[in-house]
Amino acid sequence: MAAIQINNVEKSYRALKALNGISLSIEEGEFFGLLGPNGAGKTTLISIIAGLNRADSGTVEVHGHDVVSDYRQARKLLGVVPQELVFDPFFTVRETLRMQSGYYGLKNNDPWIDEVMHHLDLTGKADANMRALSGGMKRRVLVAQALVHKPPVIVLDEPTAGVDVELRQTLWKFISRLNREGHTIVLTTHYLEEAQALCNRVAMLKAGQVVALDSTSALIKRISGSQLVVQLASGNLPDELKDLVSHPDELVLGNKYTLRVNEYKDVEPILAKLRLSGAVIEDMQLQQADLEDVFIQIMEGEK
Repeated sequence: MAAIQINNVEKSYRALKALNGISLSIEEGEFFGLLGPNGAGKTTLISIIAGLNRADSGTVEVHGHDVVSDYRQARKLLGVVPQELVFDPFFTVRETLRMQSGYYGLKNNDPWIDEVMHHLDLTGKADANMRALSGGMKRRVLVAQALVHKPPVIVLDEPTAGVDVELRQTLWKFISRLNREGHTIVLTTHYLEEAQALCNRVAMLKAGQVVALDSTSALIKRISGSQLVVQLASGNLPDELKDLVSHPDELVLGNKYTLRVNEYKDVEPILAKLRLSGAVIEDMQLQQADLEDVFIQIMEGEK
């Protein structure tokens, strides 16, 4: 059974089609990335998964429980960290987490609350009022709120937006541990290096549709390949290599060229052609494509 099963979900806001037939299956124990530019439909989809919004058509299930007809059970299985900083200013951090536990009928939850606060470096702020916290600390509390009932599925909507490096490292260390222990993680982020480092599989959304869905490594390998950056001390790029140039303006500027290569074995023939043309290489780098390269290609419509 999938941790989250999304079947042909559509959602419109008047003339705007926010989601256009989204279908996804996120397996138990996955660290899954949901990526896309602003307005792609990521937050709308998360709101529907969390039961905060209703799809116009289609279904969403969390561990087999429909988020509409079996909302209570589906919501128990889900922990959501929203993008917005939403908090009650009149309570301390510990009181906030105790109240959140109460929403799920959990009594005597302090040992787990203490553990969550420890892992998110909130222990020193346990008795501080929420309104006295910095933005980064408030975001840590949002994460802690999502985890108080030990949900098997955790959804993180831009959890590190605008926060310091220390929190990012602290958060990912804890979330990665929960993933190793079997929790399913769904992440949306604009930090593509985070998605590449953490996510086993990625879906990319564009204008409310899934335009790419694969393992992170397969996406990088299939779509971008690598790049050979060559700086010439003398000579010119041979005509037979000009079709490999990634940036056409380099042909005009001369001397430094970025050449597309699909595999490492493609490098030697390129070097041989440069030698035969009489070009002398001053510097050379082989750069592996990353998820950002893939993302840009797909969003620009290149496959």
